[in-house]
Amino acid sequence: MSDAPRAILDIDDLAPGELETILELAAELKAGDGGPSLDRTLALLFEQPSTRTRVSFEAGIGQLGGRAVFLGPDQTQLGRGEPIRDTARALSQYVDVVAARVGAHADLTELAEYASVPVINALTDAAHPCQTLADLLTIRERHGEDARVAWVGDGNNVCQSLAVGAAMTDLELTIATPPGYEIDRDVCDRAAALGGAPEETTDPAAAVAEADAVYTDVWVSMSQSVDREKKLRAFEGFQVTRDLLGRRTLLHCLPAHRGEEVTDAALEAETSAVWQQAENRLHAQNALLVWLFDQYQR
Repeated sequence: MSDAPRAILDIDDLAPGELETILELAAELKAGDGGPSLDRTLALLFEQPSTRTRVSFEAGIGQLGGRAVFLGPDQTQLGRGEPIRDTARALSQYVDVVAARVGAHADLTELAEYASVPVINALTDAAHPCQTLADLLTIRERHGEDARVAWVGDGNNVCQSLAVGAAMTDLELTIATPPGYEIDRDVCDRAAALGGAPEETTDPAAAVAEADAVYTDVWVSMSQSVDREKKLRAFEGFQVTRDLLGRRTLLHCLPAHRGEEVTDAALEAETSAVWQQAENRLHAQNALLVWLFDQYQR
């Protein structure tokens, strides 16, 4: 056991074997193994709104015998100019782990640099590893470990973490985006180094042709500074409809903009797994917390 805290800023801050251990533990916790009783405190430092991430972390740490302290954008001194490094060092005196939802990934990196407790990325503009844990668990439950997944939409933070997680678990992933909305090249490089970069295309129909599951997300992400109408025009033809989905599993990290990236009929289809994904946020994050506390002791 190490005294050095682990920061999980993206999914590849875990080694492939560690990721596998966490997914197996998540399945065990979901099956009814309550896991250890953790007398630990989790700080939720959130600069942006949240439903699933906040509630799953709060409910999850409670199920494990711990407690959560929620710190919204108007509840800390960050909004009044306190440096991130000062907040990080102060919170480290009171809590055992920090899950942070911030806009800029660089802010999360600074938080982790100065914290003396583990820091978990609860969403940044570049990555969403907690969602990837739940996604991989859901895909395995639906299709086993040899599934083929098509992403249709924006190459955003959720897509980028999924691309890396797919490489780590030998998941076959094809990403369909309009030109100019691909995932970052450094993400492709990281995925390639871990097992294989995703296949990329600008044709949604080609992407889903051999897929077991189709994944989409909002086209305009939270707090994204873009011309919304211009971006919506760029994504014409990328909506996941009932016809495009067919009998494939639908994945969506939610919230959904029904009628934009996905139709109501597709989201409500009998093959939709979005509520299973939402539930699995709790089990996957609980597994991550248990694993982290097993690795780190104050």
